[in-house]
Amino acid sequence: MKILIIEDQQELVKNMVRYLNTESYLCEVAPDCETARRKIESFEYDCILLDVTLPDGNGLTLLNELKKDNKTDGVIIISAKNSIYDRIEGLNLGADDYLVKPFHLSELNARISAVIRRRKFSGQKLMTLNELTIDLPGKVVFIYKKKLDLTRKEYDLLLFFVSNKNKVVSKNSIAEHLSGSDMDVFDNLDFIYTHIKNLKRKLTQAGGSDNIKSVYGMGYKFEV
Repeated sequence: MKILIIEDQQELVKNMVRYLNTESYLCEVAPDCETARRKIESFEYDCILLDVTLPDGNGLTLLNELKKDNKTDGVIIISAKNSIYDRIEGLNLGADDYLVKPFHLSELNARISAVIRRRKFSGQKLMTLNELTIDLPGKVVFIYKKKLDLTRKEYDLLLFFVSNKNKVVSKNSIAEHLSGSDMDVFDNLDFIYTHIKNLKRKLTQAGGSDNIKSVYGMGYKFEV
């Protein structure tokens, strides 16, 4: 799962990235509105953490632009402003949640998880597809109640497939989801094949169905 942190306080950003990385999130950072605009135009995020006061503008203006462009990224406003006006304006503009600084990182993590569950998995904590069960808060996968030993990338890949089930997803979109803006450093997309091959092997060896299908010239589809 990929997070964009739009925040200019470097120490706070460093703490957030360190903590969210331990929770298996891929984090990217934008310290100002202009950088955030470029990233939002180029990539999709599962959740955006948006500060209101930024060096080159107001985060609520950025939120308004995002919603006018029909972007579906989840948004949590993080702000030192604890005014009811800012909360109401942010929520009316389409934010999913509002968190006042200072906050505990564990609470931030819980709110991110809740936003992603609501937006991508209809609020469910357990996602069940035939023999496959995904414990979303616990980030654990089971086949016939047997726990799978997945790497972080394999778990993220499976969740990406499940959230786009029965849709063809391109190799580039998979690479972007797994690596974010760092995908530009790869000469080719061979790393995708490796992750998909390993994930398919672990699912089938545990007795699961081979749901991940290659669609020639287009990408992959998780068929259910």
